[in-house]
Amino acid sequence: MNPAQLDGIAGWAIELMETLGEPGAGIAIALENLFPPLPSEVILPLAGFAASRGDLSLIGAIVWTTIGSVVGALALYGLGALLGRDRLVRLATRLPLVKITDIEKAEAWFARHGVKTVFFGRMIPIFRSLISVPAGVERMRLTRFLIFTTLGSLIWNTAFVFAGYLLGENWGVVERYMGVVSKAVLGICVLAVVWWVVARVLRARREPGRGAGRHREQDRERV
Repeated sequence: MNPAQLDGIAGWAIELMETLGEPGAGIAIALENLFPPLPSEVILPLAGFAASRGDLSLIGAIVWTTIGSVVGALALYGLGALLGRDRLVRLATRLPLVKITDIEKAEAWFARHGVKTVFFGRMIPIFRSLISVPAGVERMRLTRFLIFTTLGSLIWNTAFVFAGYLLGENWGVVERYMGVVSKAVLGICVLAVVWWVVARVLRARREPGRGAGRHREQDRERV
């Protein structure tokens, strides 16, 4: 496929790389972190394809896309830190079905598994960007966040850039397969949210009945 024939996100990304070289690939990935609709599954293999043509250095593409990943993740970490726990709690209490205990449980879970979540989250579509926000809210130690974000991003970026390099003009195969994976992850997330909402509604309906039952028992005891 001739780069001149590309359009949409792919056309924009390849034009950025042709203009700025490897840093252009890094900028594209930094923006992908901030705007998840920009898919890394397109940009990274395309950078590998450009490297196979000699337009970019393979190592340079991997290094700069990893730098871009870290920069984008840091911006979202800063957003989470700026939001902070108090604002998050205030916002959450205004949402239906959300309780303070939900936030406390999430905080406890992140405290136990934060490092693994950041590391493996960098290799999961959709979560790649989102995971940096709770890390910032919880004020995860910045050096630890940077180390595991860099490692996770390096593995993800290397795999996709190298795949594009090996596939050459067939780099689009990567995006087609990963598109299926991304949709599957999104579907699982939607099902999880639906399950959580249904469970919370059912629990809310049962609780008044339990409360009324307890009151009736107390009335009998008084009699």
